[in-house]
Amino acid sequence: MENNINTQIAILGGGPAGYIAALRTSQLGANVVLIEEKELGGVCLNRGCIPTKALLKTSEVSYTIKKSKEFGIDSIIRNTNWNISTSRKNRVVKNLNMGLKYLLPAKNIKILKGKGYIKNPKNILVSTSEGEIEVSTEKIIITTGSRPLIPDISGINLDDVITSNEALNLTEVPKNIAIIGAGAIGLEFATMFNSIGSKITVIEMKDKILPYEDNEISSELLKIMKRQGITFKLSSSVKEIKHTEDGLKVIYSEKNKESYLKCEKVLIAIGRNLNSDSEEFRNLGLLIEKGAILVDDNMETNIKGVYAAGDVIGGKLLAHLAFMEGKVASENALGIKSRVNYNAVPACVYTNPEVASVGINEEEAKKLGIGIKIGQFNFRNNGRALTLGEREGFVKIIVDKDNRIIGGQILGINASEIISEVTLAITLQARADVLADMIHPHPSLSEAIWEACADAAGRPLHKL
Repeated sequence: MENNINTQIAILGGGPAGYIAALRTSQLGANVVLIEEKELGGVCLNRGCIPTKALLKTSEVSYTIKKSKEFGIDSIIRNTNWNISTSRKNRVVKNLNMGLKYLLPAKNIKILKGKGYIKNPKNILVSTSEGEIEVSTEKIIITTGSRPLIPDISGINLDDVITSNEALNLTEVPKNIAIIGAGAIGLEFATMFNSIGSKITVIEMKDKILPYEDNEISSELLKIMKRQGITFKLSSSVKEIKHTEDGLKVIYSEKNKESYLKCEKVLIAIGRNLNSDSEEFRNLGLLIEKGAILVDDNMETNIKGVYAAGDVIGGKLLAHLAFMEGKVASENALGIKSRVNYNAVPACVYTNPEVASVGINEEEAKKLGIGIKIGQFNFRNNGRALTLGEREGFVKIIVDKDNRIIGGQILGINASEIISEVTLAITLQARADVLADMIHPHPSLSEAIWEACADAAGRPLHKL
């Protein structure tokens, strides 16, 4: 292996931001080197988005079987073999991982498997299994991602206290789990394990689940998940975790009153730490604020020729946003002016039912002093939702004084699939009456968006 490599763009990190940046760089005809210490695809592909959704499919199948009598089918679940579920999950991940391993070299992207260390804005030293390689480059894109955030709680290092990484590799379904954190990660694991028989208790410091989502969405989802048998301890904080003869004891404070619960596993799901706290970044002189590498609209850091994208720059830690930031970083590094449209970034939570949102919500609009109108439509009045036996939830559309769509929130089946219509509307600065006049297929879930837009435009049809 050669000890010195010259390239136009060197990318540090092979997650969503990094590999998309590499693909776009190559597509634009530039030489690129992608440096990754672990697996291509990063957390999303290997320990996040993809494996969780694969396992959530198992819980969805379980949920469907349990309600099959409603559809005239008498069935029971004799056994749940979690090993088979995790094996299937591993196959899905491996399939996608192998696809990346084939795709990137086929696009003339040189991959270096090893730990990269930025010596200066023009040189990266990579420690590989075959020795050290120095990469000389014109531009650098940092896409080092994030990792699970571990709180400072006594007992946090006990064997049965796990993060999402370990939860994805459990071979058996725990009888009971305490989940610390009621954000997207915590609620997805609550949905996953509750549907296959675990007793779930979710502990959250704030007074609502999904703290940054629309209040109405969070409140309704909380009611639904409680009906599904999940217990919630809101406005509560964990003080200590102890090991006992029959499992773990979680001591927590709920509204200034100390309580405890016993469980097999404790899952830490309070958020993520950005991988920006390295000595090399400090030595390089990168500006870092609240753990995030600061970048401008071009995704360039304070050091000329050094760009950053994805989780490491903070904001919403979403793989699809990282895709776009990586793309924009590579384009600007090669002299093509482009920007990320942060007003149209969808976010999805794969609970049952799902939550999806884009743009601003009602509470955010009020804080910003924006005059808004709201259109809403319930899935219980949507023909397709009723045929599917999924009547929970609603669509909410936020429009400004000119009736332009500036936000949308969906609670309901397949919310993650239909939110893209609202995202497109915001991207194109479309008015609600345009979507209200657009022909939607019938019966379809997307008709709820049509109806909510008609409501926002002041002319609802299937609503009193």
